[in-house]
Amino acid sequence: MQDKTIDYILRYTWQAVARMYNEEATKYGATMATGFALLTIDKEKGIPSTTLGPKMGMEATSLTRTLKSMEDKGLIFRKKNPADGRGVLIYLTDLGKEKRELSKNTVLLFNDTVKANLSDEKLKNFIEVSEIINQLITDKKIFRDK
Repeated sequence: MQDKTIDYILRYTWQAVARMYNEEATKYGATMATGFALLTIDKEKGIPSTTLGPKMGMEATSLTRTLKSMEDKGLIFRKKNPADGRGVLIYLTDLGKEKRELSKNTVLLFNDTVKANLSDEKLKNFIEVSEIINQLITDKKIFRDK
């Protein structure tokens, strides 16, 4: 992979990570998206549905499908937002909180395993490079509007 482009390495690596998480999630009748949603929803306060999509980087149609599936499995429930009658708050059920812990432990295991196989310097460099790439994208320094 050394002679590949940076975006190829990022895409290839992310696809491998996503495949790994999805394989693990299927053991529990879930998907990576479900696990990520469980981790994004505050276990006590819930989350407005309008906030969840952007936090997860999901399109509305994919998010709607994921939430419907989670509701059908008894992981979440919805309530009207008392601060905004048009909005909906999403909360975890007891089962959702249990599965959230499972998702959290899965992510922590991944992190611990990667950290155990990298020096502190390599991890620091990886984080630094990732932050620079994100900043270049945020600042629109790659593809500028003309």
